[in-house]
Amino acid sequence: MIEHNHPILDVAEEEAVIRVLRSRHLAQGAEVAGLESDFAARVGVSHSVAVANGTVAIEIGLQSLGIGPGDEVVVPSLSFIATANAVRRVGATPVFADIDPKTYCLSAASVESRVTSRTRAIIAVHLYGHPADVDVLGALCDESGLVLIEDSAQGLGASWRGKSVGSHGRFATFSLYATKNATTGEGGVITTDDPEIAERARSLRSHQSRFVGRSLQVATNARMTDLQAAIGRVQLSKLDWMQEGRHRLAAVYERYLGPDVTTPYVAPEAVHGYHQYTIRTPDRESLIGRLEAAGVGYAIYYPTPIHLTETYVAANDRLPETETVSNEVVSLPIRPDLTDEEQGAVIAAVNGEGE
Repeated sequence: MIEHNHPILDVAEEEAVIRVLRSRHLAQGAEVAGLESDFAARVGVSHSVAVANGTVAIEIGLQSLGIGPGDEVVVPSLSFIATANAVRRVGATPVFADIDPKTYCLSAASVESRVTSRTRAIIAVHLYGHPADVDVLGALCDESGLVLIEDSAQGLGASWRGKSVGSHGRFATFSLYATKNATTGEGGVITTDDPEIAERARSLRSHQSRFVGRSLQVATNARMTDLQAAIGRVQLSKLDWMQEGRHRLAAVYERYLGPDVTTPYVAPEAVHGYHQYTIRTPDRESLIGRLEAAGVGYAIYYPTPIHLTETYVAANDRLPETETVSNEVVSLPIRPDLTDEEQGAVIAAVNGEGE
């Protein structure tokens, strides 16, 4: 079986964990502070706040802005459901907008049609690792008095106009889940150039409730351990060569995959992070059959758009581009340790060679 994805770990991560165990300082401490410093430098921002996971990163970021009951936040429906859940968990209402059919990220025109007097923010998801158009979305926010937030859970290693994702919005969030481009097992990071947001986020991750305006933001325990952070620091140190591997694999796919599938679009302003290599075909079932017969792992992100899930089905009208794309996308293996032989087998299965 050719695995679709798995974490890229070696002796360096093992040694980092052993070092922390021997220090006997396992809770949030020097390693977390080190990861925050490393991450801020990598993204190109002033502040980085490590938390327990990517979902709570969005929640704490929203709380830091005082977003809550009575507010609306525009989000894409083609995303992991955590994007919308985080909005709802702070008491605000997620409003779903459609996507650009080439980048699979938020369509500014669709977003604009969803903005109301209650809208406070837009969450731009850098889906699959392709940056959303933060220029257009940022201009829309400026014109409408809204806040641009980046959900960069899948975006580490990507950039827009030479500037890393996670450095364009008022704040951004990253996931360091096991299969992300860099991992801490579970974990998340908030990045920002706003010192007040960073200070509030550090308070809110550690049970210190804060007043934002007139609203009390009730805090939780969202701390990261030093064990996780030590793994993450090693992962960040390897990110460049892991990204080089992803880009090499993407170039081979682009060259050899047949005309029956649509390969990922990359905007001229973008460097794709290739968290996923997602192709598109109107005959997905046939493609899946060939992949399974060849023992090739794959994934579908996401088979049901958020606005059509049971939780949110009454929240929005139809989103035609989102619904079409969700029925056609398939993600192929693009982990950096994929061998030439394995990639050749993936390509043969996609192209129907040997049938």
